[in-house]
Amino acid sequence: MINLRHIHIIALMMINVSALCLAGEYSTSPWNIQSLSVTPNTFEAPGHGATDVKALFYEGLPWKGKPTRVFAYYGQPKVKAGTKVPAMVLIHGGGGSAFIPWVRLWVSRGYAAIAMDTCGCVSGGDNSKHPRHKYGGPPGWGGFGQIDEPIQDQWTYHAVADVILAHSLLRSFPGVDPEKVGLTGISWGGYLACIAAGVDQRFEFAAPVYGCGFLGENSGWLGEFQAMGKDKAQKWLRVWDPAAYLPHATMPMLWVTGTTDFAYPMDSLQKSYRLSKAPRTLCVRVGMQHGHGGPGENPLEIHAMADALLRGGTGLARITKRGREGLNAWVEFESRSPILRAELNYTTDTGPWQTRSWKIIPANLDTKAKRASVVLSKEATVYFFNIVDERNLVVSSEHEETLLN
Repeated sequence: MINLRHIHIIALMMINVSALCLAGEYSTSPWNIQSLSVTPNTFEAPGHGATDVKALFYEGLPWKGKPTRVFAYYGQPKVKAGTKVPAMVLIHGGGGSAFIPWVRLWVSRGYAAIAMDTCGCVSGGDNSKHPRHKYGGPPGWGGFGQIDEPIQDQWTYHAVADVILAHSLLRSFPGVDPEKVGLTGISWGGYLACIAAGVDQRFEFAAPVYGCGFLGENSGWLGEFQAMGKDKAQKWLRVWDPAAYLPHATMPMLWVTGTTDFAYPMDSLQKSYRLSKAPRTLCVRVGMQHGHGGPGENPLEIHAMADALLRGGTGLARITKRGREGLNAWVEFESRSPILRAELNYTTDTGPWQTRSWKIIPANLDTKAKRASVVLSKEATVYFFNIVDERNLVVSSEHEETLLN
């Protein structure tokens, strides 16, 4: 439940991350991308793999002066000898680990895929109870309690490095096209994907699901920031908030989320995707659940973007313009796939984004003019359009706060 007192306290005490970005506070990355781009050593992981998916360990960065290894699953489709396939790096979220079904999903689509554990564990056990292994790095998630330790011993430092090293390993496999690798992550994995996109420019695209920056404003972790105290919270945000790294992302990004996500609210998401100067696409659904499995792993918009950028397939629609005059709101779009319908998503609520109620109504669709329009309710406080093509793939406009009341 959202605690309004927490929101007020954190609003007063938290650092203005966007101002720090503009001031150049984050000009130096703690990661050495040159060394992380070297293919890491690998080790066997007996007893964890399957006939179609290989389990392995690869060498991570030292933690507290000791060597680490990262557990991962890797899969590759069966193709003719000498054929190189595109690939995906998959980052789990809180409570998760490397997931075989997620790797299999992308292999079934014709991609190689690697899913690593970012918390020093091997996959198995219940949610958040995956067993640690003896070469594990720092436990997750967020690393709030580690903020006074050296940067190189904190969770985010290792987790982002784990992602980049997985990318380097994936690119080294003979059957993988190293110039056609995408990235996606769920929740904390989406958070890591945002940072990795700003650090590792080798990715062809990135698709954070739920994750974004500006966590010190009204995210699902305000209680943790309050418990840390002002100085430690500011320190964490200066070093580990994705807003520090998104301005350096150069690849296309697809942002997938729901309107009432408990952890990453829509206003923080908007501030985040506006930081990157690269092309961006939004996919925002009313009532989208937060979780691994179907909600976070299966959005077909991610598959469509991957196919478009890595295999020459038909991409997603693109919102080209949007505007409003009084209550008359509209968007214009382009799409290689026929658009079947347009919807307006709006709320009449104010207050915490996580608790607002949203409504969906049809918008007027003019396919010839490539335009959708609607007359807004006078009570609407926030709205955005969804354009839906014949594949049932959704592309969203940026949300706008109407200030009509």
